[in-house]
Amino acid sequence: MRRLSLVRHGPTHAKTMVGWSDLPADLSDTAAIARLSAHLPQDALVISSDLSRAAATADAIQGSRARLPHDPGLREMNFGDWELQRFDEVEDQETYRAFWETPGDVSPPNGESWHTLEARVGKAVDTALAAYPDKDLIVVAHFGAILTQLQRSEKLTAYEAFGHRIDNLSVTEIDIDASGWTTKAINHTP
Repeated sequence: MRRLSLVRHGPTHAKTMVGWSDLPADLSDTAAIARLSAHLPQDALVISSDLSRAAATADAIQGSRARLPHDPGLREMNFGDWELQRFDEVEDQETYRAFWETPGDVSPPNGESWHTLEARVGKAVDTALAAYPDKDLIVVAHFGAILTQLQRSEKLTAYEAFGHRIDNLSVTEIDIDASGWTTKAINHTP
C-alpha cells in the first residue's frame, strides 16, 4: 500500500479567483507548518506545483524528505479572463453560474474547464506515481487540483467534489493498493 498525501499550499489572503497567477503564500504560521510536516510520512517524496505558493509550502514542510522537480501539471485551475476577479465582477454571470453549478465542460473565457483540470492533474499524479512505484508521495498543490483527486478516489461527480472544503495547510490522504484508491482523510489539519 502507498499513501498519497495531498497538501494545500499556505494562504494567499486573496479575495479573488486565483488560478495561474503566481501569488506568494503566507507561511508565517510556523507552528501549523511544523505540525503538518510532522504528520506527513517521513520517507515520502515531495512534489509540488510550480507556482510559488505551492513550491514555498513544499520547501517549508520538506524537512529531510527527497524533493522532486516542480510540476506545472499540478497547477490550480486556469481561470482565464476571470483570473483575479471577485465573483461579482465576472461580466457573464450565466456562464459563471454554469461553471460552478454544472462543472465539467464549461470554461471561463480563455481558461480551462473542470474536465481539462481533472485530466491535467490526473496525468501529473499518475506520472509521479508510476515513476516511483514503491514510494509514498506528498503532493503540494491547490484547492481544485486536490478536489480532482478526491473526486477520483471517492468516485464523485464534479459537483459533489466541489462540496468538500479544502483548507490551506490541510492534508487529504489517499491509500493506493492493487484494489484501488481509498480516502483516509479529507481536509485534515494536524
